[in-house]
Amino acid sequence: MSGEAGNRHRVYVSIGSNINPAENLSRASAVLGSLLEDYESSPVYRSPAVGLDGPDFLNSVVSGYTVSGATDFNRCLNLIETEHGRVRSAERFTSRTLDLDLLLYDNVVLDQQGLVLPRPEILDAVFVLRPLSDLAPDLVHPLTEQTYSQLLQQLYATSPESKHLLTPVG
Repeated sequence: MSGEAGNRHRVYVSIGSNINPAENLSRASAVLGSLLEDYESSPVYRSPAVGLDGPDFLNSVVSGYTVSGATDFNRCLNLIETEHGRVRSAERFTSRTLDLDLLLYDNVVLDQQGLVLPRPEILDAVFVLRPLSDLAPDLVHPLTEQTYSQLLQQLYATSPESKHLLTPVG
């Protein structure tokens, strides 16, 4: 997606999968890499399935620039999930082929049409915060006004077990 510099919006997207996770993360990364300018990716981490009985997840965070609005970009992520076999059910915690969550859209704070920015789990899900901190350690969370590196250290201090939940892959 190309656009004038003034129309570009920095996005951060978490990617997760526990059904054929290596293949699905690779495919999702390729698609997002083709959609975003100045694409970057965090390391990939393995984490146990939390809140469900299932295989381990692979997780990462990617970033880049889009000219799409936040709602349109989020819809695009939902379409990518569906195209990669994501089945949506009423049950929130289930195994999945692909989970793409828009974490940040510039410094926008938003809660409308099912889209909440910044994504709340940034603050308490180590499988989101650790790769986000790897990618943007000095970026400041628009609500807490702390860097993602500071937030990660805070999470480790309040939930020491979270430090051992992730295993780097590769």
